[in-house]
Amino acid sequence: MTPVSDHAPLAERVAELLAAGGPLPIVAAGHPVLRRPAEPYDGQLAPELLTRFVAALRDTMHAAPGVGLAAPQVGVGLRIAVIEDPAPVPEEIAVVRGRVPQPFRVLVNPSYEPEGAERASFFEGCLSVPGWQAVVTRPARVRLRGQDETGRELDEVVAGWPARIVQHETDHLNGTLYLDRAELRSLSTNEAVAARWAQPAPEAAAEALGFELP
Repeated sequence: MTPVSDHAPLAERVAELLAAGGPLPIVAAGHPVLRRPAEPYDGQLAPELLTRFVAALRDTMHAAPGVGLAAPQVGVGLRIAVIEDPAPVPEEIAVVRGRVPQPFRVLVNPSYEPEGAERASFFEGCLSVPGWQAVVTRPARVRLRGQDETGRELDEVVAGWPARIVQHETDHLNGTLYLDRAELRSLSTNEAVAARWAQPAPEAAAEALGFELP
């Protein structure tokens, strides 16, 4: 484990953010922290500070609102993310997208790899790219590995929308934004998606906007 003294800048940064109170400020695309691979978590934060930071990430995710938030999105380059999805969508959309409620959980040093060849394409948005969505094709199932906030090892297969959330947030920890993987011809404002492309799947958008689906 790295000496505590080497962790001081990150710990000080987190303590400074928490001292301000309330939801943490979310950094937007263009900030360098979103383009750098995050540092593996190795005890940089004392247990009490880690607990408070995780709680602040959760509060910030809820306030945004969103279904996932990675530490780099609040300016902290650590491989930590939180996810939670109550899945408040109509049944037709939930079935097509495989969107089921996900309880709150913390991902520490997560990684993923495709599980099978099936891929799925849906609109995604990002709290660090506010106001926009685009279609992203991703593996429909992935194997998630990592730890939780207590250090317990994670090794499980996730599918459907939960797999998409895991991939999106883990990508953040690798310096990747969803737009790097998106069909850019699908790029639409949130208002346009709500007005034109609210169907469960993006076939109509693909035909009208001129992009291909797998």
